[in-house]
Amino acid sequence: MASQDWRTQAACRDSDVEIFFPSSEEATGPAKAICATCPVRDTCLEWALHTRQHEGVWGGLSESERRRLRRRRQAAERAA
Repeated sequence: MASQDWRTQAACRDSDVEIFFPSSEEATGPAKAICATCPVRDTCLEWALHTRQHEGVWGGLSESERRRLRRRRQAAERAA
């Protein structure tokens, strides 16, 4: 996952970065709306999970949503 060429295709590339770092979970709507149209959303999410991004909206998920996803994946790995 070394290459970050996917960022040039991201729907957010020309957006104000502050949209993706809202002050609360409730304020993630505008960022998630942009992510919903993004052709590289899945790649962005996987990058955020791989690099342990703890803040902001990445791949359409908030901090707490990514944390829950990480826990579910870890539980599935343990169960397998």
